Amino acid sequence: MRTLIVLRHAKAAHQPGLADWERPLTERGEHDARRVGEVLAELGLRPDLVLCSPAARTRRTAELALPGASVEFERDVYEAYADDLLALLRRTGPDVGTLLLVGHNPGVHELVMGLTTRDGDPGLPPGAFAVIETADAWAELESGRAVTRWSPKDR
Repeated sequence: MRTLIVLRHAKAAHQPGLADWERPLTERGEHDARRVGEVLAELGLRPDLVLCSPAARTRRTAELALPGASVEFERDVYEAYADDLLALLRRTGPDVGTLLLVGHNPGVHELVMGLTTRDGDPGLPPGAFAVIETADAWAELESGRAVTRWSPKDR
């Protein structure tokens, strides 16, 4: 059994004149990103591999949620569609048991929906994550079962 954690970056600021790529987290976003790390630890989830968009807001989310973790920054995660993200995940080596993807909507939300085919899906607001278990090898990833969802709005 493999575990995929799909995390949307925490709440980011909208600053006039600042490129989307460079948007920082808000104070609330910083708090929520730390909380993500606490919740993952409470659930006993420690990723073997973290794939992250190199945008400022995703980098900071990963840094705060998983201090000290080794993070691979993948340009292809930024502005990716669900199919692009799935292709990236399928390149993961078979030695990885737990994989965490830090990305952006709508791609990450559509990825979760496509893998779990959940009706009435609540979405992934900023700082939310879904934990998906799958029996599929990463190279053949097609579907899974959503076992946990968490959002900062669940407090």
